[in-house]
Amino acid sequence: QVQLVESGGGLVQAGGSLRLSCAASGLPFSSYAMGWFRQAPGQEREFVARTRSGGSTFYTDSVKGRFTISRDNAKKTVYLQMNSLKPEDTAVYYCNAHRAAGGMDYWGKGTLVTVSS
Repeated sequence: QVQLVESGGGLVQAGGSLRLSCAASGLPFSSYAMGWFRQAPGQEREFVARTRSGGSTFYTDSVKGRFTISRDNAKKTVYLQMNSLKPEDTAVYYCNAHRAAGGMDYWGKGTLVTVSS
Protein backbone atom coordinates (compact mmCIF):
# COMPACT_ATOMS: atom_id res chain seq x y z
CA GLN A 1 0.00 0.00 0.00
CA VAL A 2 1.43 3.32 -1.09
CA GLN A 3 1.52 6.09 1.49
CA LEU A 4 2.71 9.67 1.17
CA VAL A 5 2.79 11.57 4.46
CA GLU A 6 3.42 15.29 4.44
CA SER A 7 4.68 17.31 7.39
CA GLY A 8 6.13 20.72 8.14
CA GLY A 9 3.21 22.99 7.44
CA GLY A 10 2.14 25.75 9.79
CA LEU A 11 1.66 29.45 10.32
CA VAL A 12 4.44 31.83 9.33
CA GLN A 13 4.75 35.56 8.77
CA ALA A 14 5.37 36.96 5.33
CA GLY A 15 9.06 36.78 4.48
CA GLY A 16 9.55 33.72 6.63
CA SER A 17 10.50 30.16 5.73
CA LEU A 18 9.12 26.67 6.07
CA ARG A 19 10.39 23.26 5.05
CA LEU A 20 7.89 20.65 4.00
CA SER A 21 8.69 16.95 4.01
CA CYS A 22 6.95 14.04 2.36
CA ALA A 23 7.82 10.53 3.48
CA ALA A 24 6.91 7.81 1.01
CA SER A 25 6.38 4.11 1.54
CA GLY A 26 5.13 1.19 -0.51
CA LEU A 27 6.62 2.27 -3.83
CA PRO A 28 10.00 2.19 -5.61
CA PHE A 29 10.72 5.78 -4.66
CA SER A 30 13.80 6.32 -6.80
CA SER A 31 11.88 5.50 -9.98
CA TYR A 32 9.15 8.06 -9.36
CA ALA A 33 9.02 11.75 -10.10
CA MET A 34 8.10 13.48 -6.87
CA GLY A 35 6.28 16.76 -6.75
CA TRP A 36 4.41 19.31 -4.72
CA PHE A 37 1.06 20.82 -5.61
CA ARG A 38 -1.05 23.29 -3.67
CA GLN A 39 -4.66 24.29 -3.40
CA ALA A 40 -5.73 27.64 -2.02
CA PRO A 41 -9.28 28.18 -0.71
CA GLY A 42 -11.71 28.37 -3.60
CA GLN A 43 -8.98 27.60 -6.12
CA GLU A 44 -8.04 24.58 -8.18
CA ARG A 45 -5.03 22.49 -7.25
CA GLU A 46 -1.93 23.79 -9.00
CA PHE A 47 1.56 22.53 -9.71
CA VAL A 48 4.36 23.96 -7.56
CA ALA A 49 7.51 21.92 -8.13
CA ARG A 50 8.75 18.52 -9.27
CA THR A 51 11.95 16.53 -9.12
CA ARG A 52 12.36 13.71 -11.61
CA SER A 53 13.96 10.40 -10.76
CA GLY A 54 17.17 11.62 -12.40
CA GLY A 55 17.22 14.71 -10.19
CA SER A 56 16.14 17.42 -12.61
CA THR A 57 13.80 19.97 -11.11
CA PHE A 58 10.94 22.12 -12.35
CA TYR A 59 9.05 25.00 -10.75
CA THR A 60 6.04 27.08 -11.45
CA ASP A 61 7.06 30.65 -12.23
CA SER A 62 5.60 32.16 -9.07
CA VAL A 63 7.96 30.22 -6.79
CA LYS A 64 11.18 30.26 -8.82
CA GLY A 65 14.03 31.66 -6.76
CA ARG A 66 12.11 31.20 -3.51
CA PHE A 67 11.31 27.49 -3.29
CA THR A 68 13.68 24.54 -3.65
CA ILE A 69 12.62 20.94 -4.11
CA SER A 70 14.99 18.12 -3.23
CA ARG A 71 14.85 14.40 -2.65
CA ASP A 72 16.66 11.82 -0.57
CA ASN A 73 16.19 8.45 -2.22
CA ALA A 74 17.74 6.58 0.71
CA LYS A 75 15.15 8.07 3.06
CA LYS A 76 12.36 7.95 0.48
CA THR A 77 11.61 11.56 1.28
CA VAL A 78 11.06 14.66 -0.80
CA TYR A 79 11.42 18.16 0.61
CA LEU A 80 10.19 21.61 -0.30
CA GLN A 81 12.20 24.46 1.17
CA MET A 82 10.09 27.60 1.00
CA ASN A 83 11.73 30.96 1.59
CA SER A 84 10.48 34.54 1.30
CA LEU A 85 6.95 33.32 1.78
CA LYS A 86 4.07 35.52 0.68
CA PRO A 87 0.43 35.56 1.77
CA GLU A 88 -0.49 34.25 -1.69
CA ASP A 89 1.48 31.08 -0.89
CA THR A 90 -1.21 30.18 1.64
CA ALA A 91 -2.66 26.82 0.66
CA VAL A 92 -2.84 23.15 1.43
CA TYR A 93 0.31 21.59 -0.01
CA TYR A 94 0.08 18.08 -1.41
CA CYS A 95 2.84 15.62 -2.15
CA ASN A 96 2.59 13.72 -5.43
CA ALA A 97 4.37 10.63 -6.75
CA HIS A 98 4.19 10.17 -10.50
CA ARG A 99 5.49 7.57 -12.90
CA ALA A 100 4.68 7.99 -16.57
CA ALA A 101 5.10 4.30 -17.30
CA GLY A 102 1.78 2.82 -16.32
CA GLY A 103 0.28 6.23 -15.56
CA MET A 104 0.81 5.86 -11.81
CA ASP A 105 -0.13 8.78 -9.57
CA TYR A 106 -0.32 8.90 -5.80
CA TRP A 107 -1.24 11.74 -3.45
CA GLY A 108 -0.72 12.59 0.18
CA LYS A 109 -3.44 14.09 2.35
CA GLY A 110 -1.84 17.52 2.44
CA THR A 111 -0.37 19.92 4.95
CA LEU A 112 -1.64 23.45 5.52
CA VAL A 113 0.65 26.43 5.05
CA THR A 114 -0.65 29.79 6.20
CA VAL A 115 1.33 32.96 5.54
CA SER A 116 0.18 36.02 7.45
CA SER A 117 0.78 39.55 6.20
